[in-house]
Amino acid sequence: MRVRNLAITASVAALAAAGLTLPLAGTASAASTLKDDYNGDGYRDLAVGTPRSNSVTVTFGSASGVTGSRSVTVTQNTAGVPGVTEAGDEFGENITSGDTDGDGYADLIIGAPGERVEGKPSGSVTVIKGGRNAFTAGGHVLNAPEDTTGRFGEATTWTDFDDDGAPQLAVISGDNWWYYSGARGTAYGLEVDFIPEGAHLDGMVAGNFKREDGIGLVLYGERADGGAWTAHMNGGAGDYGYQAEVLGEGGDRTATRDAATAGDVNGDGYDDLITGNSTGSRGGSVTVRFGGDGKFGTPVTYDQASAGVPGADEADDGFGASVAAGDVTGDGLADLAVGAPGEQVGTAGGTGSVTLLQSSAGKFTSGKAWHQETAGVPGVAEAGDSFGMSVRLKDINKNGKADLATGAVGEDIGTTVDAGAVWVLRGTTTGLTSSYAASFNGTDFNQGGTSFGTTLR
Repeated sequence: MRVRNLAITASVAALAAAGLTLPLAGTASAASTLKDDYNGDGYRDLAVGTPRSNSVTVTFGSASGVTGSRSVTVTQNTAGVPGVTEAGDEFGENITSGDTDGDGYADLIIGAPGERVEGKPSGSVTVIKGGRNAFTAGGHVLNAPEDTTGRFGEATTWTDFDDDGAPQLAVISGDNWWYYSGARGTAYGLEVDFIPEGAHLDGMVAGNFKREDGIGLVLYGERADGGAWTAHMNGGAGDYGYQAEVLGEGGDRTATRDAATAGDVNGDGYDDLITGNSTGSRGGSVTVRFGGDGKFGTPVTYDQASAGVPGADEADDGFGASVAAGDVTGDGLADLAVGAPGEQVGTAGGTGSVTLLQSSAGKFTSGKAWHQETAGVPGVAEAGDSFGMSVRLKDINKNGKADLATGAVGEDIGTTVDAGAVWVLRGTTTGLTSSYAASFNGTDFNQGGTSFGTTLR
């Protein structure tokens, strides 16, 4: 693989040269209520997890988006953060956020499923406080309950799952899941009879799928025989998981072990569930299950052979390895970003791409693929880059349109092989644009390690 550096802005270069990774304080007169505004300035922030180097980098949003010049990197060696950085912790394997202490600032919730704690199964979840000077006020850690085989913190969500008006923390390990009434305290074990024996849980997503005012939760992962497995359960008061509904499993390509997201793609007030299956069809697929009053609609599946979806359905593309929903055009409907990290661009295999599918009344009949050979996108498509391995749609510059963040974990930077990098493309009324595109990598924040951009939040 040819090794070269991405072009970065002068401000990022200056930051790296100075060795600074300090956040700028929020400028708003009052703290924000946004779920991912860590410094209270009224802009959503982008968190980048790099579990191979046990770090999370937050780039702070602004009217000009993110450039990397306003950022902070946290590890378990950061002052006030519990624990000690150790090889294999996987700190940053997953990230969620929310105001866990009611002070008006979003807090970081970071999973480290490889964390080893003496006398306990592996895994931990760390909550780091946001604030006007974000991540300087410490945090606390949750360790694995005894009744799990380990990898506690494989995935987390922060949402009002029980309809009591206050959010709760849900955490999964490889084979179980728990609920915290708040962000600390007692872990309550939940119904697990619906989880197949020997299954490994990989992720979960929350949404108002079956009630406009009530949260449901979807768990997904892999059965013992290697087949995908996906299930939904309603929130509200009750025995969580008792009436769980298995949505797909085994060879059913509407099931997922890879990725899931939620968003209202048809504007009916219910969240819709979108799942990605990187091995569905030949080159992967995505499935939309429309939410509705008390039930999901019939699944609709798209692949690169579907009308309006760019590309071709080719083996090993990995279309659906990552998915994200968000309103890119500002029309009130959630659009869909789909990563295909195995996509071949030109003659180079595994360079990767991201397809934006724009919603038209809930149907995805037009889309555009983006990669490093797209005009205006920094970099060069090279074999093994895996562009699109992670995706996130969120409105970073507060213009009412979601921006795309995507990671390429195989990107080489200088002499560092597979250093990884992240790109941000802005949303407009007509879709994404490469004008003002930003790109940055771990070296811009004085980080070592590899696979920067594994996780985006």
